[in-house]
Amino acid sequence: MNLLHLIKKLIPKKFFKKLQPAYHLTLAWLSALWYRFPSEKLIVIGVTGTTGKTTVIYLIAKMLEQAGFRVGVTSTALFKVGQTEWNNDKKMTMLGRFFTQKMLARMVKENCQYAIIETTSEGIEQFRHRFINYDVCVFTGIYPEHIDSHGSFENYKRAKLKLFTHLAACKLKYVNEARVVQRIKNELKKIHCERVKKTIIVNGDDECAAEFLNFNVDQKISYQPSAISYQNEEKIFFVRNSNSGADGIKFQVADEMFQLKLMGAFNVSNALAAVALGLSQAVPLETIKAGLEKISGVPGRFERVDEGQAFGVIVDYAFEPNAVTKLYETIAQLPHEKILHVLGATGGGRDAARRPVLGRIAGAHADVVIVTNEDPYDDLPEIIMDQVALGAEKAGKIFGKNLFKILERRKAIAEAFKLARVGDIVLVTGKGNEQAICVAGGKKIPWDDRAVAREELRRLA
Repeated sequence: MNLLHLIKKLIPKKFFKKLQPAYHLTLAWLSALWYRFPSEKLIVIGVTGTTGKTTVIYLIAKMLEQAGFRVGVTSTALFKVGQTEWNNDKKMTMLGRFFTQKMLARMVKENCQYAIIETTSEGIEQFRHRFINYDVCVFTGIYPEHIDSHGSFENYKRAKLKLFTHLAACKLKYVNEARVVQRIKNELKKIHCERVKKTIIVNGDDECAAEFLNFNVDQKISYQPSAISYQNEEKIFFVRNSNSGADGIKFQVADEMFQLKLMGAFNVSNALAAVALGLSQAVPLETIKAGLEKISGVPGRFERVDEGQAFGVIVDYAFEPNAVTKLYETIAQLPHEKILHVLGATGGGRDAARRPVLGRIAGAHADVVIVTNEDPYDDLPEIIMDQVALGAEKAGKIFGKNLFKILERRKAIAEAFKLARVGDIVLVTGKGNEQAICVAGGKKIPWDDRAVAREELRRLA
């Protein structure tokens, strides 16, 4: 791979740009060939959307494990192969072709039946999904995001739709009673196996839902708080009594009342995606319920840090306006005094327009805003911080009183803890359980907001 990077550097940028599609497609084929096309031996689930992907993947994985299956995962939050699970330390959601194929090969070796891949629009544009035989694609919803890299919302949506076009073209697989993919050598063996249905699962509340359902596959499922419906099938599982509160979320599917420990009304939709996936794989509803109700939380997603302090600490991955807004809606359901928000924004040319928007949202909802460094990449962190702080100022915050800029992220978190009083909530957003801060020159500084929060809380004690 080092040789490929060297060749890439030697080719003039303008010329390489023209070669990029062929370059990415060739790498995708070579990586699959090198690892002997491992996706052909797994039931592959792809999850895509603007938000909720990582949570949906986590819920699906735990639910399938409850049903007795071995599962592999590649996602923003973590990697998983069977019983081995570890944090994603690559600072990338959809990893390079060779890494992904290697992970799939490892899943095959560890006798996994299912592989779940968080599939991003940028990864799709670079053909990272090619030569992966998907069986199910889940669409969590879409709204304007990553516009700087895609050029427009339509381009962004078109990129995601390519995954569903790919799914419809993927060749069929057959499984035995244990849902292990079988190599079909003759028609007789096919008779004794079950065909894996090519399936699309879509958030029916999304305005673009119809576009993502408009593909020729075996099974289409639309989920939303009002109903989960199977297209072209008689069964409809109605969802009712949906609500969220300080104890978690509740909803009813058919005769089963689900009561999950996850916070936030938005997690009802995420949970329904997992329910729909389970139903598509013939997992009994009571098993789906048992698996989901065991989950206490998702790593880096509304994760509480408790070292016995008198105030609450919540670490969350939310880094774009819609997600941060939903986060505040969830916090509003919790008993609390003041909210102290530690946040920054990503550099590297990533959607710079959202920086003052993030500041404005924090300024409007939090009592104290502390702007800090996040992932500056090659941008100047001070400039990013100024842009975030400007939004908080416009929302009415005053420097030195309830608005602060602290470059060092650890010091920013520590300062929030010093200012917090009994019953307050300190909210630290932007990184969740990420394992590094990305700075200039492609360098990564080891980091974990949760670990740093624990260390600073212990010092405060």
